[in-house]
Amino acid sequence: MSFFNIAGILVALAAAFAFINHKLLKLPTTVGLMLLAMLHAVALLLIDWIVPEAGALTAAEMLVGSIDFDQTLMEGMLGYLLFAGALHVDLNDLKKQSAAIALLATVGVLATTFIVGGLTYVITGWLGIEVRFIYCLIFGAIVAPTDPIAVLGIVKSLGAPKPLETKIAGESLFNDGVGVVVFIALLGIAGLGQHGESHEDVEKKHESNHVVEQSEEDLGKRPDADSDPPAVTPEAAKDAEQHESEHSLDDQKHIEKAETTAMDVAKLFALEAGGGLALGFVLGMIAFFLLRSIDHYATEILLSLAVVTGGYALAMAMHVSGPLAMVVAGLILGNHGRTFAMSDKTREHLDTFWELVDELLNAVLFVLIGLEVLVLSFTVPYLLAGALAIPAALLARFLSVGTVITALKKMTGREFTPHAIKVMTWGGLRGGISVALALSLKEEIHAMQSQYDNVGELVLTMTYVVVAFSILVGGLTMGPMLRQLGLAGQGKADAH
Repeated sequence: MSFFNIAGILVALAAAFAFINHKLLKLPTTVGLMLLAMLHAVALLLIDWIVPEAGALTAAEMLVGSIDFDQTLMEGMLGYLLFAGALHVDLNDLKKQSAAIALLATVGVLATTFIVGGLTYVITGWLGIEVRFIYCLIFGAIVAPTDPIAVLGIVKSLGAPKPLETKIAGESLFNDGVGVVVFIALLGIAGLGQHGESHEDVEKKHESNHVVEQSEEDLGKRPDADSDPPAVTPEAAKDAEQHESEHSLDDQKHIEKAETTAMDVAKLFALEAGGGLALGFVLGMIAFFLLRSIDHYATEILLSLAVVTGGYALAMAMHVSGPLAMVVAGLILGNHGRTFAMSDKTREHLDTFWELVDELLNAVLFVLIGLEVLVLSFTVPYLLAGALAIPAALLARFLSVGTVITALKKMTGREFTPHAIKVMTWGGLRGGISVALALSLKEEIHAMQSQYDNVGELVLTMTYVVVAFSILVGGLTMGPMLRQLGLAGQGKADAH
């Protein structure tokens, strides 16, 4: 299926579901789109189960199967979404909450990773599912980043206290990049990913080495052209098969043995995160000076688009964090650029353009998340593990957020918004990034042809259950929760 056909189907579905939601359900857009997409996928599964010969599932499976969700989001949509989100974050508000945001996006992500990982190891052991602890930690890293896109609109519309809104938005912008770096580091420890080197590259490298070794061996043992080929006895064939099996096993062990130390992880984190922040600053400043030198809104919008498209591609080529680079570039252009480098006309057109990009990509993204139901493994133990992972993720979120907020209160003596820990725990939604990372893990494990192939299915199912619960239940109950806690309508509160 061509890219144009895929894009056409997804945009048409997003438009249809958005219309139905606006006319009938009247739910927050992202929540409504995901719910309708999930119901659509479940309906196709039921029709296929009841009337298999109807072939109702074939077209949908072809559509979902032809989309690389991980690549589509991580190497396509994410940069635009993060840049668009950062454009509308006030840097002065962000500075006031910088300590909380920095700690939540780093210490909070790491703490959530280990707490969820430990609890997942206990849960899977109790259910009789054999999983290595490192894969439990990887699952923890997958669900650690928050993605409160669905709830942020509700928080704004209800007039939640500005400091609380800034913490939720700021944390989600930065912990996406940090979470991806932690995920990559854990992949390296597990013998996957090879520190930014794709499995295709790793396998090609080992295959090439194997061919060279085989060619060298053949050169020494090749019979003369005029002589008859030697007869292969059953014993020789058996020995050759055993040798090949051992060689393949050695290759597998060589691939899986990633000599990853704590220093490697720290270096990777510094290069990915630090490099991403530095690249974003350079891109933002270059764009700022270019924008300041002209006053032509069409060209200025094109420059901002080039920052995201070219900058994200450059970040991937340099093996630094593209998400963090886009956040920093967006903050610079959304604050200094907006104030000192744009006319009123440019600001209006730029905001309109990026709001449209944000709405369109979010609509398609949440439709895609809903349709991913079609690739899940509906086994009872996996679904039960996912259901038990929901309270585990909430507990980890509560402990990490609570520890950071409580420590800051004691260290600074400042008062935070009442019930901030409760709201940030419940409002820390997981979204597309978690699903993309889970699909990426599944592909990594499958590419290794490991005996842990079932772990990829397990982690994907658990991730999807956690994401679906957080968006559908968390997103729909945030409004009532804020009203119940008396935080609605306090958008201009002067609390810290």
